[in-house]
Amino acid sequence: MPQLKTYDLFLSHVWRSADNSEYYRLANLLYEAPYFYWRNYSVPEHDPLGTKTDHELRQALYRQIAPINCFLVVAGMYVNYRNWIQEEIDIAEYYSKPIVGVIPWGQERVPIQIQNAADEMVGWQTSSIVAAIRRWSI
Repeated sequence: MPQLKTYDLFLSHVWRSADNSEYYRLANLLYEAPYFYWRNYSVPEHDPLGTKTDHELRQALYRQIAPINCFLVVAGMYVNYRNWIQEEIDIAEYYSKPIVGVIPWGQERVPIQIQNAADEMVGWQTSSIVAAIRRWSI
């Protein structure tokens, strides 16, 4: 069997414990996907960047997003946390990184900002998400 590509991904998320469950569900979904390998370039709550100001955080996010193959954003979190999620989307666009929007189960509306930024919107299904990552990764 040929060697499979390892994808470098950034999963947009928030750090508020009650609100980051979608991030962990998405990460676990990707870790459990068959024949799919990836490295997580996100900044999880348990491994922060160690920045003290918004400017330092912004610069650190530029460094985190620069080497990735694809940027994923869960559409359900955007409305409540649009400032930093939009900042991450802007950084991904700055580097011309492909953006895949993931629509959570049962969500009927998707923020227009994510629809406009995303190269593709997919439902919350392993096969759809992995196929989009493979299609769009650079």
